[in-house]
Amino acid sequence: MRKITLHSFLFVQAFVSCILFAELRTPAVIGSNMVLQQKQRNPIWGWASPGEIVVVSIGSQKRQAKADAEGNWRITLDPMNATSSPLVMSIKGSSELKYENILVGEVWLCSGQSNMQWSVGNSDDADLEVMTAHYPNIRLLSIPQVGTQEPQTDFEGKWEAAVPNVVRDFSAVGYLFGRRIHQALQVPIGLIDNAWGGSSCEAWIPRDRLSQLEVAQPFMDTWLEIEANYDPVASHEKYEKQKIAWQEAVMKAKEAGEMIPRAPKPPRNPLTGQHLPANLYHGVLQPIIGYGIRGVIWYQGESNSARGHAYREVFPLMIQSWRDAWKQGDFSFYWAQLADFREESEIPASHQWPELREAQTLALDQLENVGEAVIIDIGEGRDIHPRNKQIVANRLVRHALAKDYGMEIPHQSPRYGKMEIKNDKIVLSFNFTGAGLYCFDTRNPIGFSICGKDRQFVWAEAKLVGKDKVEVWSDSVDNPIAVRYAWSDNPVCNLYRKDGTITLPVTPFRTDDFPLVTKGM
Repeated sequence: MRKITLHSFLFVQAFVSCILFAELRTPAVIGSNMVLQQKQRNPIWGWASPGEIVVVSIGSQKRQAKADAEGNWRITLDPMNATSSPLVMSIKGSSELKYENILVGEVWLCSGQSNMQWSVGNSDDADLEVMTAHYPNIRLLSIPQVGTQEPQTDFEGKWEAAVPNVVRDFSAVGYLFGRRIHQALQVPIGLIDNAWGGSSCEAWIPRDRLSQLEVAQPFMDTWLEIEANYDPVASHEKYEKQKIAWQEAVMKAKEAGEMIPRAPKPPRNPLTGQHLPANLYHGVLQPIIGYGIRGVIWYQGESNSARGHAYREVFPLMIQSWRDAWKQGDFSFYWAQLADFREESEIPASHQWPELREAQTLALDQLENVGEAVIIDIGEGRDIHPRNKQIVANRLVRHALAKDYGMEIPHQSPRYGKMEIKNDKIVLSFNFTGAGLYCFDTRNPIGFSICGKDRQFVWAEAKLVGKDKVEVWSDSVDNPIAVRYAWSDNPVCNLYRKDGTITLPVTPFRTDDFPLVTKGM
C-alpha cells in the first residue's frame, strides 16, 4: 500500500475543503445590468457548496434551491412584464450576491461569423452611430472567443449599457437590430454577441449530432485527420527555424538595399480555432445555453460556401441542436443570406455562393419560426464584409417585428413559386410579392438566365406580366426548360417587391435540379 505523506494528506484535505466550501457564484451571463426576457420563465443558476441552500430574490419573487453533490444549483423565475425601473437581485447562501440595475425586456443572441462580429466602429456612418449611442436601457454582453472540445460553463465578461465607447466595438448588426426593437417597442433590450470571424457552421454543432449526417462526413474526416496528426511542438519548432531564416534574410536585404522580406506568421493551433467541429458550441455557446432569450439573429455562411450542398442539412441541424439544448421551445431564428461578392460573371456559370444561398433559403421550409433577410443588393465585390450593416439589421428586424411582436410590416422577400412553359418563353410566378414586383433602375428585370435541353444557360430577357409574374425568354433558346435568377457569386439583378417606399429584393433561385458543384464537398 502506498504511504500517505503529510504533503499528500494536506493536498487532499485542501481539495475536499474547496468542494465542501465552494464560493457562492453565478456565471457571467447572470449579473448586474443584465436584461431578463419578459413574459417567460427565466432560469437562474450557479454554484455553491454541496447541499447549500440558495435563496434568489427579485422584485416580489423568492425562489429556493439546494446545491447538488457537485455544487450546482438552479431556480426558475416566474414570468415578468417589461420594466424600465431597475431591479435588484439578491442571491443568499453561506454568503450573499447582490446584482443591481437589472431590467426586464427582450433578449436576443447575435451569432455567426465576421459579418455578425463586424463592429459599429467599422460600419457605414460609424461616427454618427457611435456619437448617438446613448441608450441606457439597451444592454450589451460580449462572449470571449474560446474554441475547445471541453464544455465551458463560464466566461470573462459583463453586461454594459449601450454608450458610445461600448457600442463602438459591439456587433453592428446586433446593435442596430436591437436599437430598432427598442425604439419600436419602448422596452429594454439585451443583446448577447458570441460571433467569431471565419467560423464554420460545423463548429457550432455538438459532435454527436454532426456525426450522424452523411453529408458532413467529408468535413468531419478532414478534421479527424488533423486531430490525429497535428503536432504543436513540431509546428513551433518549424516556426522558430523560419524566424531565424527570416532574420538572416532581413540583414542581407538591408546590406544590399533590397526590400525587407515579410516575417513568417506564428503558428495557430487549429484545434483551438473556429473550424473544428463542436469547438464553438462548447466554447462560446454552452456557457449561455438556457439563459432566457426571445431568439437568435445569425449571419454566417461565407466559410461554408464550398460546402453549399451539405449546408442544406448542416444549417437546420445547428438550429435544431440549439433549440433542443435551450429547452425553450422553437425560439425565433432569423438569418442574413449571403450578400453579393467577388467578380461579376460575364456569362452564366455554376458558382458556389448561390448554392449556399439556396441552402439557406431551403431552411425556411424545414423549420418553424425562422426567417431570411435577403441582402443580394448590398455586397461589395472586393470585400467580403459589406459596410452597410444598417440594411442588414433593418431586414432582420422586419421579421422580428412582424412575427414576434405582431406588427403589420413588410418582411418577406419574394420567393419563386412555380413556372409555366409557354412556347419559347417561361412564365414565373412568385410568392410574397406584397403590392407587386418592381424593377429598380431599369424598366425590365435583369439577372435572369435560361437554358434548353442542353442545360447551357444564356442571359435572358424578361418583363413583368403581372404583380407576381415575370416572363423570361432568349432568342437563342427555342425550347426552354429552366430559368435561374441572381445565380452567381456577384449577380447583377434588380427585381424587388415594392410596398410604398419599402423594397425587398427577390430571393435568388433556380427552377432546375441539375447537379451542384458543391455536392460531396
